[in-house]
Amino acid sequence: MYNIELAELVWGKRPNSALSDSVFRRWTQGFVLSQSESTALEQFEGGPCAVIAPVQAYLLKNFLFKSNKPNWRDCTAALAAEELGSERFHALIQKHTYANLTELKEAILDQYATWKNRFGVLLFLYSVILTKGIANIRNEIEDTAEPLIDPVYGHGSQSLINLLLTGYAVLNVWDGDRECSGMKLHGIRNQSTVGFLTLMESLRYCKVGAFLKSPKFPVWILGSETHLTVFFAKEMSLVAPESPWEQARRVFQTYDPEDNGFIPDTMLEDVMKALDLVSEPEYFLCFSVNIMKSKLDPEGLGIILLGTFLQEFFPEQESTIPDSFTVYHYNGLKQSNHSEKVMYVEGTAVVMGFEDPMVRTDDTPIKRCLQTKWPYIELMWNTDRSPSLN
Repeated sequence: MYNIELAELVWGKRPNSALSDSVFRRWTQGFVLSQSESTALEQFEGGPCAVIAPVQAYLLKNFLFKSNKPNWRDCTAALAAEELGSERFHALIQKHTYANLTELKEAILDQYATWKNRFGVLLFLYSVILTKGIANIRNEIEDTAEPLIDPVYGHGSQSLINLLLTGYAVLNVWDGDRECSGMKLHGIRNQSTVGFLTLMESLRYCKVGAFLKSPKFPVWILGSETHLTVFFAKEMSLVAPESPWEQARRVFQTYDPEDNGFIPDTMLEDVMKALDLVSEPEYFLCFSVNIMKSKLDPEGLGIILLGTFLQEFFPEQESTIPDSFTVYHYNGLKQSNHSEKVMYVEGTAVVMGFEDPMVRTDDTPIKRCLQTKWPYIELMWNTDRSPSLN
């Protein structure tokens, strides 16, 4: 079977109808488990992390929270297999349709060796696309001329990442749909099972919504400029619903983008409205806000401190997140791991308030990425160097 529409959706339209050999070669690998970490998938070259990282995230979710195995880091290893060129590969693949989930599971287990061979990642990707439907995916992608895999650099698009994380191939990472210049731009529809955070948000290129930032399980894909890795923990309280105190701190901090720990008093009304803390009629609102400004800023400095604000409106509440918890990081590229062994890097995270006195840890890309979720997170890794996002 050679489905031109499928190939163009994935790889883009090529002038000579042939795929880039270098890009295609980087994607030709199976789901191969590390010899150093038996539940960690290895990535051989740049590119297929757009599939491997989401699969790794869901594997970890199942190992940590769905499996009865006492040792979540123990699994049977897999091996890579034969090599084919792109034309031969596309000529040989076949499409099979199954009537129900039971039949599908049986087929997947029956073809287990196929997922391990050199084309396992691509076969999995093609299976996802054909299951979802090419037309359905095209309807969700905003720019249908943009392929799921960059034809020059071989990186997976955000639409591909979102498809594997949420089941929808939308381009954006915000919550819900937005209107922009008369166009409807699609975002994430509901809370994801595993999450997504990106270094691009710390650089102010995008804003990840709560549906991806606060998933059902404490497993997050971390995105850098060129690569995807996985950050995870076993502490379910990290994804518990926000308490009113946590919601108030999050909303307050959206008006404090520099993380100064305070906002100008002119923004107090906006924060109170966002948190539904005002119930007076409009003609009383200004008077009520001015009284609160005087109470929260008795010295007339023109600023409202976060700690003072929380103490005033939420005096008996605090964060449900533990003071410290064990975290892990996964990077599938050998060259990005210590001694070129793909292994989980373990560490300890502490989520503090801005007012907590403590020596800050080093400023690293992984910390900046996680700060888009926990602004005052500190990380202490059990290794000599911080894990790499690239």
